[in-house]
Amino acid sequence: MLIKLLRTYLGPYRRPILLLVLLQLLQTCATLYLPSLNADIIDSGVVKGDTGYILEFGGVMIVVSVAQVLCNVGAVYYGARTASALGRDVRASVFDRVQSFSAREFGRFGAPSLITRTTNDVQQVQMLVLMAFTLMVSAPIMCVGGIIMALGQDVPLSAVLLAVVPVLGIAVSLIVRRMRPLFRTMQVRLDTVNRVLREQITGNRVIRAFVRDGYEEERFRGANTGLTDVAVSTGRLMALMFPTVMTVVNLSSVAVVWFGAHRIDSGGMQIGALTAFLAYLMQIVMSVMMATFMFMMVPRAEVCAERIQEVLETESSVVPPAAPVTELLTHGHLEVRGAEFRYPGAEEPVLRSVDLVARPGETTAVIGSTGSGKSTLLGLVPRLFDVTDGDVLVGGTDVRTVDPVLLARTVSLVPQKPYLFSGTVATNLRYGNPDATDEELWHALEVAQAKDFVERLEHGLDAPIAQGGTNVSGGQRQRLAIARTLVQRPEIYLFDDSFSALDYATDAALRGALARETAGATVVIVAQRVSTIRAADRIVVLDEGRVVGTGSHRELMDGNETYREIVLSQLTEAEAA
Repeated sequence: MLIKLLRTYLGPYRRPILLLVLLQLLQTCATLYLPSLNADIIDSGVVKGDTGYILEFGGVMIVVSVAQVLCNVGAVYYGARTASALGRDVRASVFDRVQSFSAREFGRFGAPSLITRTTNDVQQVQMLVLMAFTLMVSAPIMCVGGIIMALGQDVPLSAVLLAVVPVLGIAVSLIVRRMRPLFRTMQVRLDTVNRVLREQITGNRVIRAFVRDGYEEERFRGANTGLTDVAVSTGRLMALMFPTVMTVVNLSSVAVVWFGAHRIDSGGMQIGALTAFLAYLMQIVMSVMMATFMFMMVPRAEVCAERIQEVLETESSVVPPAAPVTELLTHGHLEVRGAEFRYPGAEEPVLRSVDLVARPGETTAVIGSTGSGKSTLLGLVPRLFDVTDGDVLVGGTDVRTVDPVLLARTVSLVPQKPYLFSGTVATNLRYGNPDATDEELWHALEVAQAKDFVERLEHGLDAPIAQGGTNVSGGQRQRLAIARTLVQRPEIYLFDDSFSALDYATDAALRGALARETAGATVVIVAQRVSTIRAADRIVVLDEGRVVGTGSHRELMDGNETYREIVLSQLTEAEAA
C-alpha cells in the first residue's frame, strides 16, 4: 500500500526528485573522496614533511567540502519541498474523498478515525518520504561506494566488512519485523484517545451535570495508558536497535585497528591508508545507521498508508450521476414512492414501503414515535444516503439523477442537531448564499425570531460564533440554522424537529412568520411536538418505519389510533379537539 500511495502522489514531482538524486549522488561522491585525499596528505605530505603537497591537496579538500555542503543543502531543500507537497496532496485527496461520503461511510469510519487518518497518518508518510530523500537516497550509494573505496585502500583488511554488513542487516531486520504490528496497534490506540478526548470536550457540560469527572478521567487514563504501553514496547525495540548497531561498529573498528596495525608492521599497508579505511568503515556503518532510521519509520508509515488507502478506496454509497439532470421538470414538488432504507448488515429495514407527497404552497408534517424513521426519511431527499429500494423524486426527477449542485439549491435541510461553524453570525448565515446582503440576513433573522438576540450581541452580524455554535444556546442555535436556510431560499424546506429547543410562544411566532415567508414553497416538518404540526395541510404518521396514516389533524384524530395516542400523550382531549 505504501509503494502504491507513493507511486501515485510522487508521479508529478519526477523532475525535482531526479535533481535531488543527482545532488545526493554528487554529495555522496564528495564525501567518499575526502578520506582518500586525507590518506594522500598523510602518506605523501605529513610523513615526508612536504608542506607544499599538504597545502595543495588541503585546498582541494576545502573545495570538495564546500561542494559537498552545497549539494547537501540543495538536496535537503528539494527533499523537504517534495515531501511537503506530497503531504499536501494526500491530505487534499483524503479530504475530498471524505466530503463525498454519505452518512453510511461516516458511521463506518467514525469522525475521530477520519481526523487521525487525515492528519497524523499523512504526517507519518510525509516524514518517511522526507527521511528517504535526505538519508535513504545517499545511504546505498555511500554503503556501496564505501566498500569499493575501502577495497581500494587494502583488500585483505576488507574481509572485516564481509562480517560486519551481514550482521548489521540481520540484526536490524529482526527488530523491524517485530515493530510493524506494534505500530498498527499504536495507530488504533491513537484513534481511541482521539475519540475519547473528542467526546469529553464536546460533552463537557453533560459530564459536569452528572458529576462524572472521575469516571471520565479513568476512561481517558485507560485509553492513554493503552497507547503508552504500545509506545513503550515500540520504544524498547527502537532503543535496542542503536546499541546493537553501535556494538557491531565498535567491535569492527577494534578489528580494523588490530589487523591494520599488523599490516602496517609488515609493510603491506601505510598509515594514511589505515586512517582512510577507518573513515570508510564509519561511512559504511553510518549508511547502515541511516537505513536503520528508515527501517524504524517504514513499518509505521506502511500501516498509516494502508489506513489512508482504505479511505481513498472507499466508494461512497451516494454516487454522483454519470449524466446529471441540470433542469427539473417541475418546481417544488416532492414525492417518495415505496421507499425502503436498510443499513448494511441490518436484519430489518429502517423504512419500509414509505409513500409521501409534498406540494408547493403546502406544509406536510411527519410524526411518529422515537426510532420510527422520521429523520432517515428526510435524509433521503438531499441524498445524505440513498434508498435501498423505491424512489425519491424532486421536481418529477429521481434525486439520484439530479446534479448535486442543483439538488443543494432546490432542497435545504435544517437538521435535528443544527451545526454552526466557527466565524461570525454573518458567515454562518451566508453559508448557502455567499452573495446575500445584510438586509436579507436581517430579514431572515426576523422571520426566524432571532433578530432580537443578534441585535443584543456586541457586534451584531459580526458577532463571533464558536465551533459548533457552543457560545449560543440551543434555541438560538436552532433559530440561526433556520435563518441560514431562509437566506438560501430553496424550493423545498425540510425541518427535522428544528423547533424542539424553542418555547411555545417562540415556536408559535416562528411558525406564523415562516408560513408567510414560505407561502409558495414546499415545507416538510418532522416534529415530536403535536402543537408544531397540528395545523399542517397533511400529516404523515410513521410507526416502525411504515406509514400508518395520512390526513389532516382532525381526520387522523378520528380514524388513526397511533396518531391519537401520540396526541393524547401531550394534550388533553379538549385541547386536541
